[in-house]
Amino acid sequence: MKRCRDMLGALSDYIDGELEEKLCAEIEEHMKECPDCRIVVDTLRKTVLLYRTHGQTELPEDVLSRVHLALDIEAIRAQSEGD
Repeated sequence: MKRCRDMLGALSDYIDGELEEKLCAEIEEHMKECPDCRIVVDTLRKTVLLYRTHGQTELPEDVLSRVHLALDIEAIRAQSEGD
């Protein structure tokens, strides 16, 4: 796994301890040289921990509306950039 993108698909299994040892070693070696991937892995670990600790929380309706609006705006931008 020489590139960051190659590593992304395996991160969930890596965090959960379900990845074979050889691939774990490759990820760990890559992270020694790549601060961006270390940040991604650390953030994913924290997110999983928070979810496992606190479970799913319902968002207030106004927050949920703003999230949906932001996602729709991003979808529109992505679609217009693809044209």
